[in-house]
Amino acid sequence: MRDLIKKYMKGLIPQNMLERGTIVLESQLDPLRILFEQRKIPEEGWSDSQIRLLLTILSMMDTDKDPQAARVGEREARVASPLVSGLAADFCHGIGRSGEIYAAQPKAPGASIMYTMVNKLASDAIQRFGAPNLKHSLLLPLPTGMSIGLTISAMRQKRKGKYVIHPRIDHKSPLKAIELIGLETRIIEGELKGDAVIVPPEKVAEAINKETVAILSTTTFFPPREPDDVKEIAKIAREHDIPHVINNAYGVQSREIMRKIRSAVDAGRVDAVVQSTDKNFLTPIGGAIVSAPEPEIINEISEQYAGRATAAPATQFLAAILALGIKNYEKLRDEQEQNRKYLEENLNKIAEEYEERVLQVYNPIACAMTITNRDPKKVGGALYNLRVTGPRALGPADYGSCVDKYPTAYMTMNAAIGTRHEDIEKAIQKLEETLKQVR
Repeated sequence: MRDLIKKYMKGLIPQNMLERGTIVLESQLDPLRILFEQRKIPEEGWSDSQIRLLLTILSMMDTDKDPQAARVGEREARVASPLVSGLAADFCHGIGRSGEIYAAQPKAPGASIMYTMVNKLASDAIQRFGAPNLKHSLLLPLPTGMSIGLTISAMRQKRKGKYVIHPRIDHKSPLKAIELIGLETRIIEGELKGDAVIVPPEKVAEAINKETVAILSTTTFFPPREPDDVKEIAKIAREHDIPHVINNAYGVQSREIMRKIRSAVDAGRVDAVVQSTDKNFLTPIGGAIVSAPEPEIINEISEQYAGRATAAPATQFLAAILALGIKNYEKLRDEQEQNRKYLEENLNKIAEEYEERVLQVYNPIACAMTITNRDPKKVGGALYNLRVTGPRALGPADYGSCVDKYPTAYMTMNAAIGTRHEDIEKAIQKLEETLKQVR
């Protein structure tokens, strides 16, 4: 850069001013150079202008930006307006090829470089944030449920059959994903252990037969459901030679959950782990990262994707992880842990005042409190009307508790990554108002 400036700008302004400007420009460009040299998440977050510059440089390499090109194909990144183009950071050709999403696209050299870098940073993120034994990652422009479906579809190449064993989680996305790929879910019912709903690993082992394609376990869900014992399930999967996929939807933000995943990979068989980009990395909804210990699995999943894909979730993750950097992300994790403690402390105070109690359930992200003397629908509705978003209020027989009949009505609140201390303060205040109003 210094040589270019000397060659083309010399004599336009005094030399001392040119040197000063060169120093400033190099300081702004240096993070881009380091990114391509190291191909890892920066320790310090980037400025928005640096991120825009990176995206602009790469998007300008795609053939739709060539002013001399004669574009006569059916897909030529034609867009209705600059606004439309900007919604995908100007990567209008998207990513991948029709037979493999990871493949480089001839019309999109810049987008292909961008996507390759995204997958390297995604892999770096999963390893540095708790699972160094998940050495390979692929960002899919699909939400978590659809990404689980694509991942399990790839598992069918390893083992024929028609069932996916799934310890019960009252969440429709994984069930729909399994149905979409033409398989059936064999749900393993949970049982109560104190306040908690758990699925004993031995019940998973008992359900395996020659028609089993894969096991789908889960690390993150609302209390009273506790995380699956993924370490023991991984041992079972290895013993029976069954593919094992972990739904780690919002687990990357939790150091405790990531330790469990790392232990499961070391102790047994884990073929792939799927996690959301929006829940873990503060991006808009629409992307997921699939991670695996072996590169072959990532290649097989990539080959399952039909058609090219939008570049939007990839660019959003790239921008988010560069803006955060390692230090800011770890700071957010620290805040998440502190907010989780603060949430439980305040729920305990309210529970004692209103003759309720906080459920004793292991969950590093969320808490639950009984609402035995109130209609849960009215509690949920009142909180919504008071502009509190996110809590769940359920009755004993409602879908969501992961058993057919939970002993009590309850409500949950999350202290997920990105939640502010003042969010919890406001929510607790509104909860107290609600409990006074709803009898």
